[in-house]
Amino acid sequence: MSDKLGIGVIGVGTIGSVHTDAYAKVEAAEVVALCDIKPDRLEEKGRQHGIETLYKNYHDLLADPSVQAVSVCVPNALHAPISVDAFRAGKDVMLEKPMAMNQQEAMQICQARDAAGKVLQLGMVLRQHANSQVVKDLVSNGHLGEIYHMRVVRVRRRGIPGLGGWFTTKDQSGGGALIDIAVHSFDLALWLSEYWQPTAVSATTYAKFGPLMEDYHYTGMWAGPPDYDGVFDVDDYATGSVRFGRQATMSFEVAWAANTAEESFVELLGDKAGVRIGDSGPVKLTGELDGRLSDTSVQFATQDGFQIEMQRFVEAALGRGEPAATGEQGVVIMKLLDAIYQSSAEAREVTIS
Repeated sequence: MSDKLGIGVIGVGTIGSVHTDAYAKVEAAEVVALCDIKPDRLEEKGRQHGIETLYKNYHDLLADPSVQAVSVCVPNALHAPISVDAFRAGKDVMLEKPMAMNQQEAMQICQARDAAGKVLQLGMVLRQHANSQVVKDLVSNGHLGEIYHMRVVRVRRRGIPGLGGWFTTKDQSGGGALIDIAVHSFDLALWLSEYWQPTAVSATTYAKFGPLMEDYHYTGMWAGPPDYDGVFDVDDYATGSVRFGRQATMSFEVAWAANTAEESFVELLGDKAGVRIGDSGPVKLTGELDGRLSDTSVQFATQDGFQIEMQRFVEAALGRGEPAATGEQGVVIMKLLDAIYQSSAEAREVTIS
């Protein structure tokens, strides 16, 4: 019996392979089994990662005593049922984002975790990047002062994933650009600011490019190629404003596809300074120095966010640390997403309780 934590990866598509590669860099972990409903892909990934134990049914993987923890890397509609089953089987769970289809499912996952007494960590990898740690330190040390507004911009020019597949089919994904990519930026903004109590939202979602299907022009596609016989019934653009009581506000603009330049950043505005964190490049601190306006670029070392994420999960599962992103925080994000979709559907501001 190995002294490493035995990991089973459920779902070996693109993100499942990313998890598997990341675990290979964690000394205390060993991926011992893979599972996928597509036999050809399962065998290919088994050869690619050098893993011989392969399952077509995740229940069989959960029954394997060599599997002590699992990474759940499947379509969103399966996050809750597989996670709940994993907890009932006594496994710790590393769950890819988004946590679930909605707040209710997210709460069910937490209840199953509590009943099992096991570890749950969510796949909020942006927190693990070095630039995020730099900003977290700036906020914690008071360099920004009181944060009163946050800006979330995550806009792709043409970036609809898996057009016609599960990403763009609402009953499998729960939504489009908002639940797919905004979830990362929302989590990062709330984690950096520690504002985990949104109280109201006014928002609108659109679907302007995806429904055109064969008329949608693009240069690359995550989780492609497109399936023109498939479905697109989700959002490809969302915008709105969130209140955090009288404490702060957050504006957001998120797009899979839009006729504008690509941008991706989270910006925090404080009464002492502001800071902008993007997907790459230096952190930009905007404030004053000796009575003069001053802009500062903060450099940081490059880190593998997924490796750090899996390291944190393995340490938590072994009782050596805490999860890097908790289920309770995931419930807040799902509650926010639910309210945004409701606000758009009803064309009004929605209160978040």
